[in-house]
Amino acid sequence: MNAPESKDYLDLKAILAILILTLLWGANYSAIKISNEGIAPVFASTLRSLIASICGAIYCIKKREPLFHTDIRLFHGFVVGLLFGLEFACIYFGMLFTDSARSVVFVYLSPFVVAVGAHFFLKGDRLTFSKTVGLIIAFGGILFVFYGKPKTAKPSMLIGDLLEIAAGVLWGATTLYIKRFMAEKVQPIHTFLYQLFFSIPILFVVSLILEPHWIYRIDSAILTSIFYQSVIVAFISYFVWFRLIHQYSVSRLSAFTFFTPIFGVLSGILFLGEEFTFSLMVGLPLVSIGIFLVNWRKKVPTPMSSSVSSNL
Repeated sequence: MNAPESKDYLDLKAILAILILTLLWGANYSAIKISNEGIAPVFASTLRSLIASICGAIYCIKKREPLFHTDIRLFHGFVVGLLFGLEFACIYFGMLFTDSARSVVFVYLSPFVVAVGAHFFLKGDRLTFSKTVGLIIAFGGILFVFYGKPKTAKPSMLIGDLLEIAAGVLWGATTLYIKRFMAEKVQPIHTFLYQLFFSIPILFVVSLILEPHWIYRIDSAILTSIFYQSVIVAFISYFVWFRLIHQYSVSRLSAFTFFTPIFGVLSGILFLGEEFTFSLMVGLPLVSIGIFLVNWRKKVPTPMSSSVSSNL
């Protein structure tokens, strides 16, 4: 069954939902740093996908939804799971070497990948003057953060930074692939479930290759962190996100993701005591402004939409 056509505006419900999601996603980077203290990072990501997949399967069974399709949509689901698995392998492994505050800035290259990719692959999402200006501003901000390392930085921080940048590119590619091949062909729960389910073997293999030991220490903080990453973020927040990108303009939704780096940096400072460097002071607002400009666009009012929602 095909999903309804996506809306070109954001109503109040969508705006509130995306703000809550960005808060949850920003805090997730601190949660990953906490779980990394006791569980090998890629293995922790494998557990995260496994737990969230089980939650998704239970949801499908209760709603009497089929778990998998038997046509080309299953292949698209595999591709999305592959991209997702590689993305989170980069995120989790990279955060062994770099700060969560830096990670969240680099991963949020994703909206720019979406903006550029949408110009070529998605109908109606063209690069404009404001998007181009936003790309330039945000790129400058990312360069500023990249070169402005904390006082305690080790040479290996470069490895972590590059892995987080790779994760941002992979996330953007995943969003584009979903919007291009799946958004109007499958239900949001299937997009969500395919992404998580097919990422499990990818992450497991990476963990087998890179991580000789999986569990070093278990305590209440680490268990709470895994629960937060798996159930709150990977299951609940991603399911809501997929519902949103099936129902609304991906560019308009992405405009609000500029809040996530802000929440991520603040959580790293508040919960982990990370250094708020000068490069973050300058680079973070540049990246956030860039994300907004890249994804913001004026909407031509119509009799139906002008009475329902205001422009971003």
